[in-house]
Amino acid sequence: MVKILMNILLVVLGTALGFILRWLYSKFKLTSAEQKAERLMSEAEKDAEAKGKELELESRDRLLKEQQQIEKEARERRSELQRSERRNLQKEENLERKQSELDTIKNQLEERTKVISKKEALIEEKENSVITELEKIAHMSQEEAKESIIQQLENEAKRDSQVLINKIEQEAQLKADKLARDIILTSIQRMATEVSGDATITSVSLPGDEMKGRIIGREGRNIRTLETLTGVDIIIDDTPEAVVISCFDPVRKEIARVALERLVQDGRIHPSRIEEVVNKVAKEVNRTIADEGEKLVFDMGIHNMSQEMIRALGRLYFRTSYGQNVLNHSREVAVLSGMIASEIGADPEIAKRAGLLHDIGKGIETESDANHAELGAEHAKRLGESPVIVNAILAHHNDVEPKSPEAIIVQIADAISAARPGARRETLDNYIKRLESLEKIATSFEGVEKAFAVQAGRELRILVNNTSVDDDEAKDMAKGVASRIEAELRYPGRIKVTIIRETRITEYAR
Repeated sequence: MVKILMNILLVVLGTALGFILRWLYSKFKLTSAEQKAERLMSEAEKDAEAKGKELELESRDRLLKEQQQIEKEARERRSELQRSERRNLQKEENLERKQSELDTIKNQLEERTKVISKKEALIEEKENSVITELEKIAHMSQEEAKESIIQQLENEAKRDSQVLINKIEQEAQLKADKLARDIILTSIQRMATEVSGDATITSVSLPGDEMKGRIIGREGRNIRTLETLTGVDIIIDDTPEAVVISCFDPVRKEIARVALERLVQDGRIHPSRIEEVVNKVAKEVNRTIADEGEKLVFDMGIHNMSQEMIRALGRLYFRTSYGQNVLNHSREVAVLSGMIASEIGADPEIAKRAGLLHDIGKGIETESDANHAELGAEHAKRLGESPVIVNAILAHHNDVEPKSPEAIIVQIADAISAARPGARRETLDNYIKRLESLEKIATSFEGVEKAFAVQAGRELRILVNNTSVDDDEAKDMAKGVASRIEAELRYPGRIKVTIIRETRITEYAR
């Protein structure tokens, strides 16, 4: 029993020991698995941590690169924005400046528009008042006045056209006669070799030497009458079939030349006939002066010029200066002035008018001591020329400062036109001034009617009024004139002063 119990106990103990061993073994295996699992978990965590760090570093690198790229793009965009902003600011400044200029111009235009509107309203008001007043004075309506004016203009146009046709025919006839005379006389006239001779003397051809005696007349009566009436010096020397007329005044010289040619052609040479022909020729020369002035003004296309100014221009046709015809010189200066003004943007019409009138003082008949620029400026101002024209005339020899571009242009054109090869005739101008001074001294005495410097300034002939100057007074006057000449003038040699006092009685039988 005990043995059974012992076996049972042993079996129970074996079983319990087996169970314990099995439990211990199981526990040991479980512990080993847990440790392995923990080890694997730890390794996994380490791997995960390493990979996480690696991913984190890669992410940081990518983020850093992206951030740098973004910052670069941001900087570039900021630079572009700054440039755009600067451009926009500059454009805004330009726009503001232009807007300011436009506002200024707009204000000026508005002011000018207001002024023009006021002037237009004033002009319209004055025009209406003038029309009303004219209707009252004329006792006709505006329409009736228009019809009357149109009819009058039509009649004037017909009359002017007929006058123009007659004038053209006369000019053609005169040109034909002049051309025929030139063809005949060119073969027998001798050309003067000196420039001064062309300016102060001219020759008249004669049909024969016996005509010289008829020109001189009995006791020199004919030649003395011709010299007295024209104020020239007629030289009759050994030159075959020709006489020479000398005078510093080109108009006097032309009158004497034409008169002598007509007297020679007519054959009737005596004092009364000489006086008649000289008076007739003087009128023709005056008409030529007017025609030349009008022709020049018409050719240059200049309007609104007074007849007195046109006549002064015409006198330049017979005047020379420095070897150049003054009328041609004025025309040339006018053309040059107009061309230069057109090129530089000045007013070509003002420049052309000023160039045409710059030497007008040389064509004015006056006893003033002023130079031709001062005379011309005073004359132009008196006849209503604009201040720009007056200044251009006065400043063309730098007597005053030019006040306009046109005045400077006239100076340039005058210098261009006067730039001719050869010496300038300063001595001739001084010679003419001396002769003019001689005549001025003589005419300053009371009772003197005319005074002529002849014989190249070596003789001064004075015509006095016989009723206001007797013989004794004539002697005193001759001494007084000689004394004045000695005191006021400088001259070579001596000057003869001749007082002519004659009584002329005219009666007509009817």
